[in-house]
Amino acid sequence: MSFLFIFLLLVLVSWPFITAAETEQQKQQFAVESGKVLELDESNFDAAISNFDYILVDFYAPWCGHCKRLAPQLDKAASILADLKQPISIAKIDADKYKRVGSKYGIDGYPTLKIFMHGVPTEYYGPRKADLLVRFLKKFVAADVAILNSDSAISEFVEAAGTSFPIFIGFGLNESAISHFAVKYKKRAWFSVAKDFSDKTMEFYDFDKVPALVARHPNYDEQSIFYGPFEGLLPFGVAQWFGLGTFMLDVSSSKPLASESKGFAFWVELVAPGLPSAEKFVEDYIKQSLLPLTLPITEENLRLLKDDERKVILTILEDESDDRSKKLVKLLKAAASANHDFVFVFVGFKQWQGFAESFEVSKKTKLPKMVVWDGDEEYFSVVGSDSIEDEDQGSQITQFIQGYKDGNIIQKRISSGSFMGFINSMIGIGTVTIIVFVVAVVMIIQSLKEEPVTVGTRDEGDHPSSSTSQAEARQPLRSGEKQDKED
Repeated sequence: MSFLFIFLLLVLVSWPFITAAETEQQKQQFAVESGKVLELDESNFDAAISNFDYILVDFYAPWCGHCKRLAPQLDKAASILADLKQPISIAKIDADKYKRVGSKYGIDGYPTLKIFMHGVPTEYYGPRKADLLVRFLKKFVAADVAILNSDSAISEFVEAAGTSFPIFIGFGLNESAISHFAVKYKKRAWFSVAKDFSDKTMEFYDFDKVPALVARHPNYDEQSIFYGPFEGLLPFGVAQWFGLGTFMLDVSSSKPLASESKGFAFWVELVAPGLPSAEKFVEDYIKQSLLPLTLPITEENLRLLKDDERKVILTILEDESDDRSKKLVKLLKAAASANHDFVFVFVGFKQWQGFAESFEVSKKTKLPKMVVWDGDEEYFSVVGSDSIEDEDQGSQITQFIQGYKDGNIIQKRISSGSFMGFINSMIGIGTVTIIVFVVAVVMIIQSLKEEPVTVGTRDEGDHPSSSTSQAEARQPLRSGEKQDKED
C-alpha cells in the first residue's frame, strides 16, 4: 500500500515537468519549420493549434485546382508573417484524406481557410494573394483600438490598414467610448482614437468639432462622420429627429456624392418611449457603416450580407460596367445615405446572369429593375415600379422605396430552377447533383414523418444564421471546389 502511495505521489510531482517537456518538444518541432507552411495531419493538428497564438490553416484537397494555385501564395506569405512582432503561422492539412479533422471544423469545400486565434477558429474570407493576405491577417493581431498621438501616426495607421476593411477614427474620443465595439467588430473593421491632431487633419477629414467618429471606406472612396452623442442619455423624444452626422463624401475629391444636395445626414428617429442610451446610437452608426453605401454583388459581398439584418434593395442592371449603370449607382448612393435601414446592392445581368435570373429576370426583361430581398428565399416587387426609366431616375428610386414602406408590394419567392442554375455555374454540376440528392432524401424522410418541410430564415439576434437554401444562395463557393477569392 505504501509503495503504491509513493508511486502515485511521484507521478503527481513529476507530471508538470513531463507536460512542460512535451510542450517544449512540440514548440521545437514546429519552430524548426518557422517561416514555412506547416504540413499537418491528424496526429499533430491539435498540438499545432494549441502551440501557436495565431495560425492560418488551409484545408485543401490534392485534386483541387484552386488549392494548387493558392499554395505558392501561402508559401510567400508564411515567411513574412513569421517575422512579425506578433508572428502568424500558416499550416495546411489534406482535409480530403483526414476527414475527421475536416468534419470537426465543418469543411465542405476546398480550399477553406480558417484563422485560429488562441485555439478559436474563424473562417477567413479575405484576399488570397500573398501581399494582400499579409496585410489582411495583420488585423487579427493588432490592438483592438489603436491610440494615435500625432498627424503622422494617423496617416501611418490609415496606410497600414489598407483597403480591405472600413476604418473608424475617433477624434477627441477616449478609447473607452468605442473599445466594446472594437472588440465586438474587430473581425470586420479597424478602430482607433486620435488624441492629438492639427487643424490640417480636421480639414482633411472634414469635421469641424470634437468629439467626432469618422468612418472611411477606402475601397469605395466613401466617408461619413458621427458627432455623437457618445456619453449619457438622450433627452426623451417621440418622433423627434436628430442630425447625428455630416454628409457622405467622395474621399478623392472631398465633394458630396450628389451635386444637387448639400449633404446627407445620418438620421435617427426616436419612436419608442423611454431614454435611449448613447451607446445604442454609437453601435447603430458603426453597424450601418460596416458596409459602404452601395455594394456590387460578389462572392465576398454575399458573405458580408448574411451578417446584416437589414432588407436588401437590389438593383439589377444590364451591365454594371457601362456609363448608364454607373450614373444610376451614384443615385443609389444618394438614396442609401438617406435610408440607412436598407442595404443597397446592385448586380449586372451580364456579369451575374445566373444570380439575376433567380429574381425572374431574363434577356427580355426591361432593365434596370429594383426588388427588395430578404437575404434568403423571399423578395418583394413594388406595384407600379417594375423598371426604372431613363428620365428622373432619382424620383423613381424614391417612389420605389416609399411604395415598399407603404406596403404596395407583391411577395415572391426566388425561382428555384434559376437559382439552381446559378449554383451550378458557381460550384460545378457534381456538387449540385449531390445537393439535389441530399435535399430529395430529406424531403422524403420528412414526408414519411408527416411533418411539413420548413424553410429556414434569418434568426433573430446579432448573428443571423442561414438556412440550407440561404447558404447555397449566399455562399456558392462553400460546397465542392471553391473559386479563387477576388482581390
